[in-house]
Amino acid sequence: MAKKKQETASLIETFAEFKQNKNIDLTTMVGVLEESFRSVIAKLFGSDENFDVIVNPDKGDCEIYRNRVVVNDDEVEDPNKQISLSEAQKIDATYEVGEDVSEQIHFADFGRRAILTLRQTLASKILELEHDALYNKYKDRVGELITAEVYQTWKSETLLMDEEKNELYLPKSQQIPRDFFHKGDTVTAVIDRVDNSNGNPKIYLSRTSPVFLQRLLENEIPEIAEGLIRLCRIARIPGERAKIAVESYDDRIDPIGACVGVKGSRIHGVVRELHNENIDVICFTNNISLFIQRALNPAQVSNIVLHEDTHKAEVYLRPEEVSLAIGKGGMNIKLASMLTEYTIDVFREVEGEEMNEDIYLDEFADEIDQWVIDAIKSIGLETAKDVLNAPREMLIEKADLEEDTVDDVLRVLRAEFDNDETAQQPTSAEAAPQESTSDANSANSDDTNQPAAEPAGEQS
Repeated sequence: MAKKKQETASLIETFAEFKQNKNIDLTTMVGVLEESFRSVIAKLFGSDENFDVIVNPDKGDCEIYRNRVVVNDDEVEDPNKQISLSEAQKIDATYEVGEDVSEQIHFADFGRRAILTLRQTLASKILELEHDALYNKYKDRVGELITAEVYQTWKSETLLMDEEKNELYLPKSQQIPRDFFHKGDTVTAVIDRVDNSNGNPKIYLSRTSPVFLQRLLENEIPEIAEGLIRLCRIARIPGERAKIAVESYDDRIDPIGACVGVKGSRIHGVVRELHNENIDVICFTNNISLFIQRALNPAQVSNIVLHEDTHKAEVYLRPEEVSLAIGKGGMNIKLASMLTEYTIDVFREVEGEEMNEDIYLDEFADEIDQWVIDAIKSIGLETAKDVLNAPREMLIEKADLEEDTVDDVLRVLRAEFDNDETAQQPTSAEAAPQESTSDANSANSDDTNQPAAEPAGEQS
């Protein structure tokens, strides 16, 4: 008997230690223990209604009592809820028919299988509690900055632990390209999402999200945290470059100067955390033309034609400005498009190019394969001048053509206009204001006032 009691006590102690390690509160743990015992009792006896389960967490033990009604020896119909008079009098000779008998039962008496079942039931319920607690802790913290310790690194993701030893996951796709972690490293990231499929929550972090940059800026720049400066938009190519648009609610505060700080002191910490990711800060404006001009900085825009219904912008620049607008690997124009939410097409202004005559692409079917013509037409370019005015990079990317194919097409089209007389470039192009959308729209409707353009060509 002592051995059986010891087994029961040991069982309770085992899960008491488990409770302490997993930070499950005492009341919840007692409830789980009682529920688990009742679940096993119900399986053994068919019902637990007539059982009293008393869990004593202080002593680390559990007492089980079965309540039955005394009936005559030949009237026992349910042995679980009824006890014969002779059996009752063996417990206490004073029992009579109709009285309630409360008999203590040692769980260890049910055998090793019942104890194993109890262990499994307890483990299952406690695991469910842990999952619920983890999900409830993080479900409302999406977008919050968190610091955790690297526990293990894998090829596809990194496992981190928070201060309570909860598992957090940082996928490789959400890491900055220059990120390289060792076990024990402290990592700062933003909570990206919380999945709870099949009751098994997984918390995913991100260091590439624009929200991560936003939270870092809020930590480093008091004016943003206090609401004096608003982060309007953020565009990032993680590890390479970012553009942020800010505005100030106080005319006395320079939003760009406040964000950058003296000699870059404020933004330096953010740049260091992002592994030297360059950050461009511009002033936000509701004037789309002006906003696009600022987003394309350091390039100086000559003219902009907006198509607000399609969210497209045709940007005209001097030849020496085109490479600045596109940037290395097209990075500058890509970030500008992300920041302004406009598709930006860059055109190069060239003096003396004929604009009044044009030829449909189908006329070149004898020199250019029809499938190539169809691919170019699929991106909205119908004429030879449309193709020549479009950047070479756009033809390669959007029409999904090889570089050699694009070069052959451009060569054929240019040859068609080699012997044409050049027209004098209108003076309106020279006088076109940089920040005027009305002049751009009028120029678009009148060919005589439209600045001549040629493809931007390949940029570095």
